Amino acid sequence: MSVVERNNVRLLGPETAPALVFSHGFGCDQNMWRFVAPRFADDHRVVLFDHVGAGNSDLAAYNPQRYSTLSGYAEDLLEILRALDLRGVVFVGHSVSSMIGLLASIAEPDRFSKLVLVGPSPRYVDDEGYYGGFSAGEIDELLDSLDSNYLGWSAAMAPVIMGNAERPELGEELTNSFCRTDPAIARQFAEVTFRSDNRADLGKVTVPTLILQCSEDVIAPREVGAYTNANIPGSRLLVLDATGHCPNLSAPDETYEAISAFLRTG
Repeated sequence: MSVVERNNVRLLGPETAPALVFSHGFGCDQNMWRFVAPRFADDHRVVLFDHVGAGNSDLAAYNPQRYSTLSGYAEDLLEILRALDLRGVVFVGHSVSSMIGLLASIAEPDRFSKLVLVGPSPRYVDDEGYYGGFSAGEIDELLDSLDSNYLGWSAAMAPVIMGNAERPELGEELTNSFCRTDPAIARQFAEVTFRSDNRADLGKVTVPTLILQCSEDVIAPREVGAYTNANIPGSRLLVLDATGHCPNLSAPDETYEAISAFLRTG
């Protein structure tokens, strides 16, 4: 199976236009970008894909050892760019995909021209002198809950992650997305995500970077956005009016405008 098939790569827009790559977060798939990505297809080569284990990717390609760290996912991203012969792409990553794209850009910086990190977190667990939003015990409880009742965890956590309680249909969509994911794969991806620590990698980024931070986000609070901004050289931080952790769904117009403005800068 080719890389394109393995990751269910979908291409929109002119073949020779500058490439814009969208990457989804934990428990999601490329469909989460449906209100934002197609709007760039008039003048960009839009690349959408599913991480192995998510969406319509090839589940048989899932290897627990390869995907025991975010580096495995970063290598997948680079394999996609190599297969499509893309360089100088603008990468837009949501949540954990922010760090996946960041790692890929460090490994092969010539493949990237800009990064857009939507709700990024280099470390979710609090540490001495660092606020990540979760204690180590809370992450343990989260993972234990995943083990014992994945569907129940999905139903309880998805609306919290999404925020926007006045729009329950958004939380329901995220719940359904979580529930379509293989529980064993989701459990390992959750552990890799929530126990990751990429703080030391932030200073290695060499391409222009925009950080999109929601005004209220329980997964990536504003302190985390500020820390990420302070530690990626030359990065810009934009705090959106949007709330919750998925502005690509809850505030697609604002998300689109923020990315568009960044594309227009030098």
